[in-house]
Amino acid sequence: MNYTESVNYLLTLGRELATPSHARAAKFDLRNIRALATRMGEPQNKFRSIHIAGTNGKGSTAAMTESVLRRAGYRTGLYTSPHLESINERIRVDGNPISDEEFAAAFTRLHALIEQMLGAGELAAHPTFFECITAMALDIFALVPVDFAVLEVGMGGRLDATNIVTPEVSVITQIHFDHESFLGHSIAEIATEKAGIIKRGVTVVSAAENPEAAAVIRRRAEELEAPLVEIDSAYRATKLSSTDGFYAVHIAKNAASDARLITLKLSLAGRYQVRNAITALAVTQVLAGRGFHVTDSDVAEGIAAVRWPGRIEKIAERPAIFLDGTHNPAGARELADFWHTHLAGRRIHLVYGSVRDKSVDEIAGLLFPLAVSVIVTAPRQPRALSPEALAEMTRHLAPQMTVIADPREALEHAISAAAPEDVVFATGSLYLVGDLRKWWNSRAAS
Repeated sequence: MNYTESVNYLLTLGRELATPSHARAAKFDLRNIRALATRMGEPQNKFRSIHIAGTNGKGSTAAMTESVLRRAGYRTGLYTSPHLESINERIRVDGNPISDEEFAAAFTRLHALIEQMLGAGELAAHPTFFECITAMALDIFALVPVDFAVLEVGMGGRLDATNIVTPEVSVITQIHFDHESFLGHSIAEIATEKAGIIKRGVTVVSAAENPEAAAVIRRRAEELEAPLVEIDSAYRATKLSSTDGFYAVHIAKNAASDARLITLKLSLAGRYQVRNAITALAVTQVLAGRGFHVTDSDVAEGIAAVRWPGRIEKIAERPAIFLDGTHNPAGARELADFWHTHLAGRRIHLVYGSVRDKSVDEIAGLLFPLAVSVIVTAPRQPRALSPEALAEMTRHLAPQMTVIADPREALEHAISAAAPEDVVFATGSLYLVGDLRKWWNSRAAS
């Protein structure tokens, strides 16, 4: 198949959580992905991996970790989701999305294998969209081959398709409420799903701040005799400073006998990125302690160089325009903190759109009262919450609300209403951010 045919075929399988029934099927077990991997020659065992789960921060932590390893001279793979503009973004080699030709070739190989296995009764059902993309990533990383692949969990961890790897380090970032219908309605239940990536004897780096979540991770690590590094116990941050929301931080080990200091200058905006950077530092220090060549300068330069679009990303000035994928209440609290800390006194025009399975009432309660105007819209995605329904749920929270279904028109409306010193923030679903970023870039190129 060519690239377009490959993408179109994959989309017929449904995107992640396209429907609740699809989500339940996708999360049922790991039989399909294990069967695929067996027939593909166990590609996940042909490179070293870092496996990252969590509610918030896992994408940024993955990007930082990969950037450090690449700066250290290793050939790297990076597997993340969702994508913003092109499906190829999910699978990167040495920091670059794979080409259309590489994508099509990988899917063609996989499709032929799936047809054979279905015909032979080796698969219970056709693999899902996410299982297919995961299998393609593992195949590509094995064929390149990469030295290290950094793999981001799609959702949960225990039954995620990425969870067939035995990594060098397992990583769990912050744990909050999200995807409760699939992962559980308590922090302990959600943390149990995330802790499902922990493997026997494999070191775990945990950035979980919630005490209940941290306790779940500790218990699971102890059960599996997995050495545990909790970043709040292992490291301390000092001399935190910020310029326009980009932080610099001095980090020392908490152990008095080894208080080595490193200074990190972050290229991703927001105070919450400091925690992600410390997590990436902890991962690379575990690797360095095991004999892999990763220096302090590799860490500092890799984190300073990382690029991760759609996370408090400024795309224009006067008015300042930001794109940010804030899709759960914890992220909304971080965004509100960014507004209070770095945009105090400036009028904010908010463009917001979400998918249906998010806590939009809580997110809106945190963000809408802080804006002078709110334009509700919808990402171009089957799971999108209609802007009319969104307005009905949240209108009472906004000083002024406008409903504009087309996200591009919504952003244009916000820009036209803003004075040069104002701020326009488009946030909510990462699918919305991807829609707007793709349109903005094409507009700038024309």
